[in-house]
Amino acid sequence: MEGIIVKALSGFYYVDDGQGITPCRGRGRLRHEKISPLVGDRVVFTQTGENQGIIDRVLPRKNEFHRPAVANIDQLVIVASQAVPVTDPFLIDRVIAIAEGKGCESVICVNKCDLAPGDSLADIYRAAGFPTVTLSAQTGEGVEELRRIIAGKVCAFTGNSGVGKSSLLNALEPEAAIPTGDVSEKLGRGRHTTRHVELFRLGSGTLAADTPGFSSFDVDRMELCRKEELAERFREFAPYRDECQFQDCAHIKERGCAVLAAVKEGKIPPSRHDSYVRLYRQAEEIPDWQRP
Repeated sequence: MEGIIVKALSGFYYVDDGQGITPCRGRGRLRHEKISPLVGDRVVFTQTGENQGIIDRVLPRKNEFHRPAVANIDQLVIVASQAVPVTDPFLIDRVIAIAEGKGCESVICVNKCDLAPGDSLADIYRAAGFPTVTLSAQTGEGVEELRRIIAGKVCAFTGNSGVGKSSLLNALEPEAAIPTGDVSEKLGRGRHTTRHVELFRLGSGTLAADTPGFSSFDVDRMELCRKEELAERFREFAPYRDECQFQDCAHIKERGCAVLAAVKEGKIPPSRHDSYVRLYRQAEEIPDWQRP
């Protein structure tokens, strides 16, 4: 039988075959082959009892992520906020850079627009060509637009703690009844209410994963490409990269850099270029042998 892993918890993988969900263990050979099943994996499994099974094989993946730990994702829905907590654009940009390298579309959601307008943040990503929506999980504003964007896709909701990922999923599918938490007024950040990754069916063929929130510290530990590959992860650089005076231009401070000229002319948002420079410096410090 074939199915998709919708939850991994306490050594069990919960496989949805379209007829029901079967808790499964992985065969020993998966461990010997150093294959760790992930939520989102398509698998072949055998039922060994009335409500139990064993995973025989993990089918080839189109992509996989370490943070969040998911596979075969069509869209990464990056949830941000301009209310408490206020999302640093660098957090968004780092996650986008990772998604771009995985062949995964990024969808930017600026939540809590009932508390603080998120238009200025949203405009940065609309200009770069990303599907972007300002919305409120509390009032429902923008929720239907998000539903249309993710229809028929396998997506994962990610973002820093407290921005309202679980609340958005509940707004999209009230029957999911996902636990949510309050934002600490003292610390200005959310409490971790989601402890594991889980896929939920939202109708229209959509599967959406709720994932644990991350902090700035977690972002610094996320995988990163080589510095030479980074400019390709910033799609708004594309029209200018080949116009630079030097072929090996790093787009940081070089003479005759067309990307820097585009930033100066307002064609590329400064915050996006600032994130690029910060990621480039981080990538310089990681030796190749330390990369996944």
